[in-house]
Amino acid sequence: MAAGSSTGTGEVPTRSQTEANRKLKYISLAILVVQNASLILSIRYVRTLPGDRFFTTSAVVMAEVLKVTTCLLIILLQKRFNVKETACFLLDSVVFQYKDTLKLAVPSLIYTLQNNLQYVAISNLPAATFQVTYQLKILTTALFSVLMLRKSLSRVQWVSLLLLFAGVAIVQVQQEGNKEAAVADGSSQNYSVGLVAVVVSCLSSGFAGVYFERILKGSAASVWMRNVQLGVFGTALGLLGMWWNDGGAVARRGFLFGYTGMVWCVILNQAFGGLLVAVVVKYADNILKGFATSFSIIVSTVMSIYLFSFHVDLLFTAGAGLVIGAVYMYSLPKAPGAALPPGAASSSPAPQTLRTEGSGQMEAFLPKAPATSDTD
Repeated sequence: MAAGSSTGTGEVPTRSQTEANRKLKYISLAILVVQNASLILSIRYVRTLPGDRFFTTSAVVMAEVLKVTTCLLIILLQKRFNVKETACFLLDSVVFQYKDTLKLAVPSLIYTLQNNLQYVAISNLPAATFQVTYQLKILTTALFSVLMLRKSLSRVQWVSLLLLFAGVAIVQVQQEGNKEAAVADGSSQNYSVGLVAVVVSCLSSGFAGVYFERILKGSAASVWMRNVQLGVFGTALGLLGMWWNDGGAVARRGFLFGYTGMVWCVILNQAFGGLLVAVVVKYADNILKGFATSFSIIVSTVMSIYLFSFHVDLLFTAGAGLVIGAVYMYSLPKAPGAALPPGAASSSPAPQTLRTEGSGQMEAFLPKAPATSDTD
C-alpha cells in the first residue's frame, strides 16, 4: 500500500490518514489471525469437553440464521431503514427473480455440507493437523478456477501448490503414528473419518467458492443479497439435514440442547467470520491475507500444545513449514506481464471470503480506504 496512493475520491491522503490506514492494515492482520485460529480451536475445544454435546447440525442452522439476519440488517441500513423499500427489494430479488435465486441452490447445498463436515473433521482430528490439512482448499480452489473460470496461474503459484501438497502429505505421514497410539488408548476419535471429512470439505469448498464467484461475475446483485439467498437455502437444507441425522434426538431434547456460552461463541464466530473478514480485508492486501493464514497455523499449533497436549515433532514441523511457505507464496502478486485473461478475477483461495467479497456494494457500506491494492 503506497503512501502516496489516492483515495477513492481522487484526493491524496494526508500524513495522518496514511498513518491511520497503516495501523488499520496491521489491526486487520491481527483480526484475521485471531478469527482463523480461534474458530478451529474453539470448535475443537467444545467438541472434546465432557458432558452433553450439542447437535452440530443445529449449530450449522443457527449460524445460517444469524448470517441471514446480519445481511438483512445491512441491506436495511443501505436502504436508510426504509422498511417498505427493503421489503419490496427483497421480494423482487428473492421471489420474483426466482430463476436467479435458484442458481444459489447448488453452492448453498455444498456450503451446508462443508459446514457440517468441518465439525466432523475437527471432532476427529487435532486442531493443528486440521488447520494444516484444510489448506488443501487452496489447491482445490486453484484447480477449479483454472477449469471453470479459465484463470491462469503463475509459475510461483504452481510451485506453491506442489509444496502445499507435499507439506500436507508429510503431516499425514507424521500423524499415522499418532493415529495408532490413539487407537491403542481407546480414544473415541476416528482419524480416518476426520481425514475423509476434511478432504471432502476442501473439495466442496473449492468448487462452491469458484461456482459462487462465477455467479457473482454474471450478476449485478449485491453480495449481501447473494448471502441472503444463500442463507435461505442454507437454512432450509440445514434443517433437512438436522431432521435426517438428528431428528429424533432434537425432538426429545430440544434444538438448543447442550448449548453453552462457549458453543454460542463458536456459532457467532462461524456466522460472522466471513463478514468480518470482508470488512477487515478492506484495509489489507492479498499478501497480508496469506501471511495471516500462515500465522494462524502457527498460533493453532502453539495453542494446541497447551490446550490439547498436542505433540510436535520434526516431521510435523517440516510439513507445516512447507504449508505455511506455500500459502504465503501463493498469495504473492503476479509479476508484471503475467496478466489474467479478460474477465478473470483474482485467484484468491479463501472460499469463506468469496461469499462476502468482490462487490461494489461493499464500498457503499464501508468507508473508502486510501489505497486499493486489494486483489479481491
